[in-house]
Amino acid sequence: MNALLIFIGGGLGSISRYGLSLLFARTITTFPIATMFSNVFATLILVFVSAYLVRKPDLQWLQPLILVGFCGGFSTFSTFSLETMHLFHSGQVLLGTLNILLSLSICFGLIYFLTKP
Repeated sequence: MNALLIFIGGGLGSISRYGLSLLFARTITTFPIATMFSNVFATLILVFVSAYLVRKPDLQWLQPLILVGFCGGFSTFSTFSLETMHLFHSGQVLLGTLNILLSLSICFGLIYFLTKP
């Protein structure tokens, strides 16, 4: 059953990420904003749903659907890495460095501050 939930959540997350990339495709920027937004949103979902599920043992079945499936499909470290390398290879070292610093500090910061006891 978990595999099916992960499959469904992953598909929904991947389609959502694709939709977000189409939404941001209209912006004229070399900065990979769609990937950053998908990773930040996935982090927010992960934090809030995790905190909620801790208090709701009867809803633990949502963990593979949302946390593993949807967040796994919606976020993307591989695309983040590829887009960052494209920035570096095209000579946009400042944008590549900014992408790394913003993506990591925002996502880690969200987890740190939102899960702080």
